Amino acid sequence: MSSLEFASPYFLYGLIIIPLLIVWYIFRGRRQSAYVKFADTSFFAKLPKSWRAYCRHILIALELSALALLLIALARPQSSSTNQKINVEGIDIVMAVDISSSMLAQDLKPDRLEAAKEVGADFIKGRPDDRIGLVIFASETFTQVPLTTDHGMMLNMLKDMKCGMLEDGTAIGDGLASSVSRLKDSEAISKVVILMTDGDNNAGSVDPETAAEMAKLFGIRVYTIGVGTRGKAPYPVQTPFGGIQYQQIDVNINEPLLQQIADVTGGKYFRATSNEKLEQIYAEIDQLERSKIEVNEFKRVHEEFLPFVLWALALLLLDFVLRHTIFRTLTD
Repeated sequence: MSSLEFASPYFLYGLIIIPLLIVWYIFRGRRQSAYVKFADTSFFAKLPKSWRAYCRHILIALELSALALLLIALARPQSSSTNQKINVEGIDIVMAVDISSSMLAQDLKPDRLEAAKEVGADFIKGRPDDRIGLVIFASETFTQVPLTTDHGMMLNMLKDMKCGMLEDGTAIGDGLASSVSRLKDSEAISKVVILMTDGDNNAGSVDPETAAEMAKLFGIRVYTIGVGTRGKAPYPVQTPFGGIQYQQIDVNINEPLLQQIADVTGGKYFRATSNEKLEQIYAEIDQLERSKIEVNEFKRVHEEFLPFVLWALALLLLDFVLRHTIFRTLTD
């Protein structure tokens, strides 16, 4: 990236003299005109004018142009080239998502899982410099996507995530432990798990408290999100005739457990009672966990006065030649 600056810009004020000299030249030309009295001047009107008479102003134009160029040269024009070296230190993030059947409840629209997928996709798109992985859990756990910068593939796998992929249940401890195992060897400046669930731990072989201690041991922050309204939520149930009817089911999120996991690991607990609230939660996490970007700028300055000096000398030389050749009789 290049730009033109002046090291001594006050010399540019000298350019004000150029229009003043033009006015002086015009005024002097009129005063120096010769006057001869004739009874009849129609004779002079018929005389052809010499081309040198038309071009006599070239000399002053050359001299004033040379003066302007020399003033610009004295102002020391400089070009600068700037290079930027950007070092991006990303963050490794594992999204651990509960896909138990209760995530089909429709207190979030169209349901909890679809809302989580939509907001999660926007979150991923906004973090191009980070490695992101996906762990799903129900009564068991599965790493759907290891840590990757291939966000296109990550978005496709997130889109395909659905309830019923794993045996039903809620193994929060196992889901967190699997996420920790994906991050424990990471050398990123920040390691984060975003754990989303709508229930209580009722399956799995690792209790959530132990998994939280493992996360703390490896320096992993866990942001926990409890998904669901307060009270009851509509849940779709298939009828014997193949239709769907909705039943109101209790929303039982173990908030003390999720709060404890967040506190132990230095994270934060959130409650998403609506789509809008879920979007706000991801936006807050996005602000809390930003990549570290260092910008090193290198600037080189180059003096650019020489072309102006050379052009000024060329114009003065041309003025000298013309003044002592073609316009000699006009100036002597």
